[in-house]
Amino acid sequence: MNRGCLWWHPTTVSWVSRYIRSSIGAKHVMAVTGLLLLLFAIIHMLGHLQMFGGPFMYNRYAHFLQDLWEVKWPARVGLLGLLIVHVVLALGLWAKNRAARSTKYAVYRPVRSSWVGRSMALSGTIVLAFLIFHILHFTLGQVQGEHWHVMDPKQPWFDAYSMYVYGFQNVGIYVAYLLGIGLLSLHLGHGASSWLQSLGWRHPKYPADKIGPAVSVFLFVGYMIPPTAVLLGILKLPGA
Repeated sequence: MNRGCLWWHPTTVSWVSRYIRSSIGAKHVMAVTGLLLLLFAIIHMLGHLQMFGGPFMYNRYAHFLQDLWEVKWPARVGLLGLLIVHVVLALGLWAKNRAARSTKYAVYRPVRSSWVGRSMALSGTIVLAFLIFHILHFTLGQVQGEHWHVMDPKQPWFDAYSMYVYGFQNVGIYVAYLLGIGLLSLHLGHGASSWLQSLGWRHPKYPADKIGPAVSVFLFVGYMIPPTAVLLGILKLPGA
């Protein structure tokens, strides 16, 4: 028998299905998908920091990404798949946890859990809505369509730099991103600590509890520096 066929053997498929449906398996898969999404968030953040390099640098970066069709679409499909798996498993675990509480507590006093951890389901839902808004804004051009896919007057590519500046000159959009990025940073930061525990990578010698807050601050500051610079007039339209 071909060894490659063992992956598709009914017994193997059944075991994988049972594993993912179990609480432990679901937490493991959520940890892996969460860490991959966190890695993408960091790379995406570093890309936006190129706004400080000026229009040519940022537009060249945006054109480079758009021109890689063989990478762009598989990456988008892969990210969407990771997000769907993560959300579905999160909802499943949330439902199991609620069902496990057959009786409500007269007085609920959480032990060793922060408000961020207790509100992960709510913050995750809001973050999902924010990500949809972000895609509609910058990827599909449904929020500020007049500035979307406008050609750069000096180069043969789209003027992503000006689209970014126009976007965050709008105070309402800036506030929406401030709140969305804040919740996203808290969600991924808390997740980074809990995912380490789910994968069995936490150790008393290492300050795993400090990783979450550090990741949250790192993401929030990194993502909000360019929009804040736009709002304060530090990053301006070309020729302004």
